[in-house]
Amino acid sequence: MKKHIFIFILFCSVISYAQDFELNTLLMNCTFKIEGDGRLGTVFILGKPMKKDPKQAYYVLITAAHVLDTIKSDIATLNLRKKSGDTYSKKAIQIPIRKKGHPLWTKHPDVDVAAMYVQLSDEIKFDLLPANLLATDTVLHEFQIHPGDELFCLGFPYGAEANDVGFPILRSGKIASFPLMPVKKIKKFLFDFDVFGGNSGGPVYFVESNRNYAGGTQIGKIQFIAGLVSEQKYVKEKITSLNETRETKYQLGLAIVIHAQFIKETIEMLPSLD
Repeated sequence: MKKHIFIFILFCSVISYAQDFELNTLLMNCTFKIEGDGRLGTVFILGKPMKKDPKQAYYVLITAAHVLDTIKSDIATLNLRKKSGDTYSKKAIQIPIRKKGHPLWTKHPDVDVAAMYVQLSDEIKFDLLPANLLATDTVLHEFQIHPGDELFCLGFPYGAEANDVGFPILRSGKIASFPLMPVKKIKKFLFDFDVFGGNSGGPVYFVESNRNYAGGTQIGKIQFIAGLVSEQKYVKEKITSLNETRETKYQLGLAIVIHAQFIKETIEMLPSLD
């Protein structure tokens, strides 16, 4: 079976899309709640390799662009977790998201994705996943990803947390639209997943063992990030009466997910720090 090798940044372990690392837990450890001005959303942190030392990486915060845009102050609260032995505790920090009103994040020009560098103290430790986990057309095509495939999502619906130390809640659903490719043209897809306030920006990802593709069952585990939650899918109805015209929106219990390719492009658009 063809291997997709990438570096587990900062920890120098070699892993692949089809190998037995545990993405559910690894991604849960780097997914956090962000809030400010009464607004909240979900972010996750990936690594961008340093040019001078590719075994080291910058922390890059990923979310839906509207999550940062709706926090109007220059400072936001990032709710992290600190680990001591086998025990976790909450560690909220203040991070700048604007400087004198100007955004410090980079927004993709075509879709609802934002990325920005963040600084974390040495006491905040988690395995920093690389951007190589972000799926492209090549990955979707090779593993024959299709409608009906199950995806997982991490987030903080209505701000709710999985426990008192602030881990995100894991939920799942099916890919609910077609076609998925070419990614550059399609841009987004539907996910059978009810979006609540606070879910925006959450990572949507794929994990499956012994998948049937390429003419047979392939032994091993396939894991990658498929995208991020942007918004709920609505149907709009225009109601006209003698006195007024108004529009009503109906939720369909579907999420609009931005393809991971655009997360990758947004990270590449960040200014160089080397």
